[in-house]
Amino acid sequence: MGAMRTKPLLIASAAFAIAIPAIAQQVAQTQPPPASQYPNGGIGATQPQAQPSSAPAAAGADESGGADETAVEVVTPANVAPVQPPVEYPGWARRDPWVVGKLDPATHGLGDNPWGDSSGAFLTTLMRRMDTPIASRWAHIALRDALLAKAHSPRDVNPIDWVAERSWLLLRMGEADGARMLVDAVDTDRFTPKMVQVAVQTALATADEAALCPLEDGIRKSDPNIRQLVQAMCASLAGDPDSASAQIDNARRYGRIGGVDLALAEKVVGAGGSGRAATIEWDPVDSLTAWRFGLSVGTGMVPPDRLIKASSPQMRAFEARAPLLSPQQRLDPALIAAGLGVFSSQSLVDLYSAIYDATDPSDLPTTDAWQLREAFVGKDEPTRLAAIRHLLTIGKEGLQKEAARALVARAATLIQPDTKLAKDAPDLISAMLAAGYDQAAARWIPYVGGMDDADGDRCWAMLALAAPDIANVGSGRLNSFIRHDKSPNKLRSAFLVAGLAGLGRISTDTANSLNRRYGFGLGASTSWTRIMDASAGRGQAGTVLVLTGTGFQTPNWDKVPAAHLYHAIAGLKRTGQDFTARMIAAEALSRT
Repeated sequence: MGAMRTKPLLIASAAFAIAIPAIAQQVAQTQPPPASQYPNGGIGATQPQAQPSSAPAAAGADESGGADETAVEVVTPANVAPVQPPVEYPGWARRDPWVVGKLDPATHGLGDNPWGDSSGAFLTTLMRRMDTPIASRWAHIALRDALLAKAHSPRDVNPIDWVAERSWLLLRMGEADGARMLVDAVDTDRFTPKMVQVAVQTALATADEAALCPLEDGIRKSDPNIRQLVQAMCASLAGDPDSASAQIDNARRYGRIGGVDLALAEKVVGAGGSGRAATIEWDPVDSLTAWRFGLSVGTGMVPPDRLIKASSPQMRAFEARAPLLSPQQRLDPALIAAGLGVFSSQSLVDLYSAIYDATDPSDLPTTDAWQLREAFVGKDEPTRLAAIRHLLTIGKEGLQKEAARALVARAATLIQPDTKLAKDAPDLISAMLAAGYDQAAARWIPYVGGMDDADGDRCWAMLALAAPDIANVGSGRLNSFIRHDKSPNKLRSAFLVAGLAGLGRISTDTANSLNRRYGFGLGASTSWTRIMDASAGRGQAGTVLVLTGTGFQTPNWDKVPAAHLYHAIAGLKRTGQDFTARMIAAEALSRT
């Protein structure tokens, strides 16, 4: 599959558990190292146990050296909690574990049965092995919707574990709130060990320590290292400061957690009203784990910039939605979240509006929040256009650049198309398509012919892919685009032909002829292309989206083979996901 990191597609699911530090160790990895690989003891060094899942851990090793690992806690009546009677769910409150989700699949273009007859074990393997982030913002959005769809679980999978796998992938995509929606939709007494592990990660990603409390029993079985700290935090949050303080003291004496990881738990206990104060020393810390992120942000504290900036884009997306941080504190991570697809165009505009409201009026004219206001309601079109130009410079490249486009998307629709704006037109069209304003972008079609070759070609290519209701594309303009294309190995031409062929806007003969002439590689056949075509033929819209994610599992568009784009677009089109197909195809041209 070219230069991508695509892994072999296995039909049977690998039998390993999700260990809790996976997000902690830079989120993007799909399977953490075994517990025995963590050096120097600490939270990650749980000994192997005779159970089907490896013992997970929530934080990093104790950077201060750890406590005495041979110490045994003295059990006395004072520190043994009374046995609590089990909580019984009334029958009317029970939720169907086979149908879990928040979105109606039919209204999101996925049909009534997104997974069809796909094997759940096969889909689990694809999802578990998917590297994130993926290249396409629009593919991210569509895949998120598929994972959140309220649809019957596929065959060959435990329904609770299926929810866990969906939540786990959402977390690795940076979608903390989406993962939380799925976790909260399952009755806790039905949690499997895998579901407990994912629920812990979700609580940390959403910086909600209280969400750990219903998981205490599962944590006791799966990760005794953090059990006492979780008990201490939950006791404090429940209004029992004496018990919380005693648990923290015992953890300091006998536990295997120390340094900043213990101090952060003590800070949570103090925030719950125990009166304890904790000093957080970040200097010895060299990485930001999920434990450290969740407990610090959950108490309104932002970790040092050096740790934040070195963390994964997905963890930055977690930071962007942290409720205890101010709008200004959330701005930089929000740009990353918007570039990934976690934040929508409207969410970003709302955040800038909150910053505008919180800014001193005398300081407003120098802010980007003021420029965004000007982009919408400036006194005339030149003023609005100047503001859009300024805002587009917020993001110089990568995720921030795509976020800047999404930010100005609605304002771009208010600019009247004109051949005189040829130099601005490509950026305006890219911005509109970043937020899905395909019909507004299509208003530029009559003006493209009057532009010079460079600007006209860029605009024409994006509109030929994104505009609705185009039956076919003339070969003359297509050949002209390819001749003028200066991208490495004519990558943009390869993407254009792949997109047009996948959408059915050029004939198969035309696509084959251009493919042979220029060596675009569209005819490459792999196990991925064959499975994609078969899934599309069976109408499995959700499976097609999971496969699209595996075909795009690289952060850079220039690493996506044109054959993957072609088969993904064709598969989406064939399963009734025309809008998503058009937006992904146009995005490929916009971002290369």
